[in-house]
Amino acid sequence: MNFSASQLATKPHYPILDGLRGVAAVMVVFFHIFEIFSGGDHTKQFINHGYLAVDFFFLLSGFVIGHAYNDRWGQMSLKQFFKRRLIRLHPMIIMGMTIGALCFYFSASQKLFPLVADTSFWKLGIVMLLGYLLLPVTIPMDIRGWQEMYPLNGPAWSLFFEYIANLVYALVLRKASTKVLAVLTFLSAAWLIYYTVTSTGGDVIGGWSINAEQLKIGFTRLAFPFLAGLLLHKIFSPIKLSNAFFWCSILVIAILSVPRIGGHHYLWQNGIYDATAIIILFPLVVYLGASGSIKNKITKKCCTFLGELSYPVYMVHFPITYVFYAWVVNNNVPLEQAWPIGLMVFVVSIALAYLCLKLYDMPLRKWLIKRGIHD
Repeated sequence: MNFSASQLATKPHYPILDGLRGVAAVMVVFFHIFEIFSGGDHTKQFINHGYLAVDFFFLLSGFVIGHAYNDRWGQMSLKQFFKRRLIRLHPMIIMGMTIGALCFYFSASQKLFPLVADTSFWKLGIVMLLGYLLLPVTIPMDIRGWQEMYPLNGPAWSLFFEYIANLVYALVLRKASTKVLAVLTFLSAAWLIYYTVTSTGGDVIGGWSINAEQLKIGFTRLAFPFLAGLLLHKIFSPIKLSNAFFWCSILVIAILSVPRIGGHHYLWQNGIYDATAIIILFPLVVYLGASGSIKNKITKKCCTFLGELSYPVYMVHFPITYVFYAWVVNNNVPLEQAWPIGLMVFVVSIALAYLCLKLYDMPLRKWLIKRGIHD
């Protein structure tokens, strides 16, 4: 059976959740800008737990996908579902890889990115085309030296796992009962706690390489948040909450900004914090955010702007950050001197994301929806 785009029109969003996704995306940009000044020591990282934004995104994804699609499967085919997800996600994947390729040689640094200068144009082109298809690069094909599955745009690793989550949802999880989801969520939470407490780093940082250890981290980070998001949507019963966007934004910023706990000697303490944030605090934020309502125009505009910008800024900021990293390392620039350029990186990332949103992503998605939603 065929259904038109109007029959499968996008449901109303939870505007506060959209806004919170934008808040977390902005925190990721700040986290990455400051990361180069930690010298690879996570205990010295400013906005220390910014990496947990990815786990928050996975939780939001599970909740929102449950909201958007759980009651549509009598009207929508698997093919239509995958088309809709590709239209929503893939244009910015392509744009992020393109920007990554354009910025690539500007990020040359023998100390930091030792493979960049010697990478040929043809190899760069192959890696870019693989990135367009979201096909991960194996370690022998690395062109930067960080062993990333997407060396032109590192954060795309989370989209690799997002696509896997979408596939598993469409084929299996959409049919799961609340009890089955609850059991799977509990088991994934238990594994997450075990991993974070026993991991050699005392955190959930990782997931961006195609090797056994990094894939284990990636699937560990994906499993609980996505399952918990689906479960939370199934059992969701809202409460009345005033100023939900403000208070939830404060919570997100605070959770991601907490300094490293336990130092090098008590890594398990930070592992407990990571697990607590993912298993308890983030679901609480999503529950409160989904319960809240917006009663003034300023908050509504803020949530709309942040929600629309969240995905583009996440997908375009890191190619620029690579160049910033190389400049800092090549010239041995301390934070005290580098902060104006770091601020410029932030501003340029926001501006570029906005331009990509308005001039590329939204028009292209609109066109694709008109052309591609039919079977």
